[in-house]
Amino acid sequence: MMTESGSSTLETMDIMRLLEALPHRYPFLLVDRIVAIKGDESCIGIKNVTINEPQFQGHFPSRPVMPGVLLIESMAQTAGAICVNALKDKARPSLVYFMTLDKVKFRKPVQPGDRVEFHMRKLNQRRTMWWYEGVGKVDGATVCEAELSAMLVHD
Repeated sequence: MMTESGSSTLETMDIMRLLEALPHRYPFLLVDRIVAIKGDESCIGIKNVTINEPQFQGHFPSRPVMPGVLLIESMAQTAGAICVNALKDKARPSLVYFMTLDKVKFRKPVQPGDRVEFHMRKLNQRRTMWWYEGVGKVDGATVCEAELSAMLVHD
């Protein structure tokens, strides 16, 4: 999208647009908002971590820590949502599958009260496959990073 002055305006997706783009629902929709969307090239997904999420009943009751696998799933949902969003008027896929995962690193624990930003950048795209690299940050500090791919499936 371009403004009258010629500068590009970055798009956002609120929770209602995320629900349209992704098949995930509570308790497995892990992204609350996506900001700074630049087509399918890059974006920042937002996850507000709260104590009332079901994983904290057992991981771990005395010191709740967001499971790493859910941080990576949040990255995948962020990337999948902008892939679907970039299709605009084309046929929407029925599913978005998480396909590969590489170079995963966890740097710091994520706890209730944290706001995680997933900075995603497209590496490649071929047919129905997209490859992204992502960095999760809390207050500017890197908490996780990974490269992943997703496939859009049409019935």
